[in-house]
Amino acid sequence: MLTATTIVDAPGRPLLLLGPSLGTSAETLWRRCAERLRGEHHVVAWDLPGHGVSRPAPGGFGIAGLARGVLALADQIRPDEPFRYAGVSVGGATGLQLLLDAPDRVEAAALICTGAKIGESTGWRQRAETVRADGTPAVVGASQQRWFAPGFAQQSPGIVAGLLTALRATDPESYALVCEALAAFDVRDRLAEIKAPVLAIAGADDQPTPPDNLARIAAGVRNGRLVVLENVAHLAPAEKPGEVAALLDEHFGGPATLDRVRDAGLRVRRQVLGDDHVDRAIAATTDFTRDFQDLITAYAWGEIWTRPGLDRRSRSMITLTALIALGHHEELAMHVRAARTNGLTDDEIKEVLLQTAIYCGVPAANAAFRVAQQVLNTPSTPSHPATSPSPDSPSAPSTSSAPSAGPGSPAASSDPAPHSDSTDISRPAIPLTVIPSFPDSLFSRPGDDQ
Repeated sequence: MLTATTIVDAPGRPLLLLGPSLGTSAETLWRRCAERLRGEHHVVAWDLPGHGVSRPAPGGFGIAGLARGVLALADQIRPDEPFRYAGVSVGGATGLQLLLDAPDRVEAAALICTGAKIGESTGWRQRAETVRADGTPAVVGASQQRWFAPGFAQQSPGIVAGLLTALRATDPESYALVCEALAAFDVRDRLAEIKAPVLAIAGADDQPTPPDNLARIAAGVRNGRLVVLENVAHLAPAEKPGEVAALLDEHFGGPATLDRVRDAGLRVRRQVLGDDHVDRAIAATTDFTRDFQDLITAYAWGEIWTRPGLDRRSRSMITLTALIALGHHEELAMHVRAARTNGLTDDEIKEVLLQTAIYCGVPAANAAFRVAQQVLNTPSTPSHPATSPSPDSPSAPSTSSAPSAGPGSPAASSDPAPHSDSTDISRPAIPLTVIPSFPDSLFSRPGDDQ
């Protein structure tokens, strides 16, 4: 009944199963998040019946039936072995059922934008009737309003389009059967039976499963913790993939070690600058710079840029402001490129620079406009094309043999990782007349890549 999609193929590592939300597919909901995990799991996502690559359901199943289907998938991959689990909405409800029905199989769980009871039975049955009569396109508009926090559709139209396309392609009868399964689901009085560690992740703007739902889970199970993500509605792995990945790594990976933090920093760096750039910088590392670059990789990239508290668009704007204030023009040039990759438009970059004119001084902003104008006028290519290896792949060099340059060097500043929905980074330049640009040597000098 359920079909799996392997997102991170690592057969020798612990199994992590990822569950979907109603109307989504494993690919559209989970891939961007799963590829940001630090590579310690064999990651497999599953599709609901009639969703994504799963076949339509032959009949009703209930949440308990979905849980049995997940166990069957787990047995196909790792027979009788324990696994870790993360699920969104109905995928989270399935996770609760797994924790109750198979406590010896689920080592730990992350339950995201979900509840021990979700919505009201009458509403689910009415939605099932609507979809049976008019198909899933009839619920696209309302789903878009529920799924995404204000402004997300404008910032990431490609991600939204992919999720809504998956919804339109969903089998109407299977969708209706999931609605009926949710109508009958209520395990609020059984939460105290759950002993495994549970991370409850809520979206601050989530209306179908508000933070109170997740707080009840975290308080009701024996070993629960609540995290509320700002500017997130109902599909946290799609809206904040990096933040959710960091939370999953922390929850499932145990206490952070220096090696784990350093590895996370190297992955962020590769996402920022691309494999070719990083490989060149690694080749230029010397015995004299190695320890410093290793320190920066672990603590600046691995600790700060991987934190879930701010999205990387926000971190990019903050970093631009700090570099302008301190006059670090070489790093400013690189961060302008990274800001584009992170999803900022040229107009948004311009607004940041205008803001600095007031709070950092007109001369500082004038120099920043010179730097930004030259960067934005220069055609560029994506720093990490889709065909390049994933940062989590085994082909990525380890920091023990290849330390990375950190934010303190022009070669690899503490840039944010790219926004996956931003693929066109050759946008029109800011239409401003500025004084003559700095020489090319300012932006590309021998020895910069350390």
